[in-house]
Amino acid sequence: MFHIALYEPEIAPNTGNIIRLCANNGSQLHLIEPLGFDFEEKKLRRAGLDYADLTNVTRHKNFDAFLKAMAGKRIMACTTKGSRPHSELSFAKDDVLLFGPETRGLPMSIIESIPTEQRLRIPMAATSRSLNLSNAVAIISYEAWRQLGFEGAI
Repeated sequence: MFHIALYEPEIAPNTGNIIRLCANNGSQLHLIEPLGFDFEEKKLRRAGLDYADLTNVTRHKNFDAFLKAMAGKRIMACTTKGSRPHSELSFAKDDVLLFGPETRGLPMSIIESIPTEQRLRIPMAATSRSLNLSNAVAIISYEAWRQLGFEGAI
């Protein structure tokens, strides 16, 4: 399946929701440290319910360690600063969907290190600023999974 990566996530319930999402769509979750919460935090466990055992979660000490682990994979920067709507990309099975922290998004240095055609955004009303992180992950990951024919779904 594909990979979902959270760069320095800050809010435990969002990460918990994404753990549950990954358990349901079969993607692998990558958490790039530092985290803005304790991984054992009660709010994380509550939001993820018992799904943490069903999700493949890998923690990376920093962005460089993450890049090393993802060598050879196509990384998509999912950002409000993306150059194309997420629905215009043809997703592949081993793609990486990279999301930034809730309060600041991906740093420009990371966005600029990713090819322009791999910088994705979710279309929103002109007066909107951004979506909740777990909602954004759901929207883009389910489009990717849809394109893959919902492989592994019942």
